[in-house]
Amino acid sequence: MLDLPDLLAARCVAAYFSFGTEPSTAELLAELGSRAERPRLLLPVLRDDLDLDWAIYDEPGRMTQGARGLWVPDSPVLGADAVAEADVVVVPALAVGRDGVRLGRGGGSFDRALSRVGSGTVVTLLYDGELLPDVPAEAHDRLVDVAVLPSGVHRLRPATPVGPP
Repeated sequence: MLDLPDLLAARCVAAYFSFGTEPSTAELLAELGSRAERPRLLLPVLRDDLDLDWAIYDEPGRMTQGARGLWVPDSPVLGADAVAEADVVVVPALAVGRDGVRLGRGGGSFDRALSRVGSGTVVTLLYDGELLPDVPAEAHDRLVDVAVLPSGVHRLRPATPVGPP
């Protein structure tokens, strides 16, 4: 993933701090944070209404446990629209269809956030076996552009958009 041209050129990356059995984002965040031309790194902060605010991630040691036990930056939130400046958005997924439809955990937090992203590239980290021919889609779903698995990188080409723009 670190060699993706989209990521190499990014001035701002919105990602997440993985937990549980999710593919780890720790190495990604550490590498991006140590680059000479470091992008601005944003991590989500879960709000009570399950939407996402965003905060700047600048030091692994400046993380606190937020809502639902998720690790969040110990810095002021920038608001839900901060994700719009991201050139690359890394989102969690349980599975992704080859058409780019992402299956999340069901709260819709990242779908709401992705509705605010302009032309940024949406990337997800998956385990082998989680890129499927298709997954169930709903009107609010937002599409993923790239799936990164241990076995390789897959650029996804949706046949038709899902949901309103």
